[in-house]
Amino acid sequence: MRPHHLFLALATLGITGMSHAAVSPVLVIHGGAGVIKRDMTPAQEQAVRTAMAHALQDGYARLKAGGSALDAVAAAITVLEDDPNFNAGKGAVFTHDGSNELDAAIMDGNTLRAGAVAGVEHVKNPILLARAVMEQSPHVMLSGTGAEAFAKEHGIALVDSSYFRTEARWQQLQKALKEDAAKQPHADVETAKHFGTVGAVALDAQGRLAAGTSTGGMTDKRWGRIGDSPIIGAGTYANSGCAVSGTGWGEFYIRTVAAHQICMKVTQMRVPLKRAAAEVINQEIPSMGGNGGAIALDAQGHISIPFNTDGMYRGWIGADGVPHVALYGDEDDGTAELPAPADSVAQP
Repeated sequence: MRPHHLFLALATLGITGMSHAAVSPVLVIHGGAGVIKRDMTPAQEQAVRTAMAHALQDGYARLKAGGSALDAVAAAITVLEDDPNFNAGKGAVFTHDGSNELDAAIMDGNTLRAGAVAGVEHVKNPILLARAVMEQSPHVMLSGTGAEAFAKEHGIALVDSSYFRTEARWQQLQKALKEDAAKQPHADVETAKHFGTVGAVALDAQGRLAAGTSTGGMTDKRWGRIGDSPIIGAGTYANSGCAVSGTGWGEFYIRTVAAHQICMKVTQMRVPLKRAAAEVINQEIPSMGGNGGAIALDAQGHISIPFNTDGMYRGWIGADGVPHVALYGDEDDGTAELPAPADSVAQP
């Protein structure tokens, strides 16, 4: 193959590995999609908004200091894993048997390296373990006790399982168990499905993209169920042209390979990011009976945050250094008419 033909072929796939021109860093995060109505107390709502802003600021500080997109993604998700208002890390939902089983994944779009963990019960920050799997092992995904043995060998913090418990999540399980015993369907969507997952996508000053996702899964899950979050291509994916983290009913994200599909539309089919994300999240997944949302970012700094639920915890921060946070479906998150970054090229 002639050299210029090879370059074009690789560019189409978004895996050129070539150096990138300097761009304005961008970080986008989510804290889950679902039935999010204005029935939180003012204190609860403020706590969520504060945590989201903190995650944005912490991750963006890494970008401004010259850190990588991976650094920003890991930093932002760690903040959300440590906050009990989200279904990841502390505050994760309970399984049918009363335990917490945590999943996470991270991916470097520049190299297509990825790391993931599934079903861990004592890892304080699963996103940090996922990154260690990517950077310090020959594997992509580790699970259960093996993943925790790897964590211990590599100095990743382990905690007693009681660390993850919150009373609100425990009562959510008790309600689900009563409905199970009465052979009733779960009465609310928060109990019935997979919401509250956290995630981040970032673009650094070198033009590199990364994506990460972390979750406790779904309340009352059984048999070691694993959703889309730690599955590369389903709930988490990044290449050199696109990065995506999803949140929603994981089985449908797995079946559609949602995150990968969005990025392939962008890098192979040259579909604009917003349209590509909407086609998968707001058309294909609902047509199959699923729901949820996603955050997506391309190499020019364009942002897309589609969701088909009542609301979605979401936020972004860019060149102005100001964190933008929104929770409700009718709330302007600042991205609807967001202009392209000044130093970017027009989308095809």
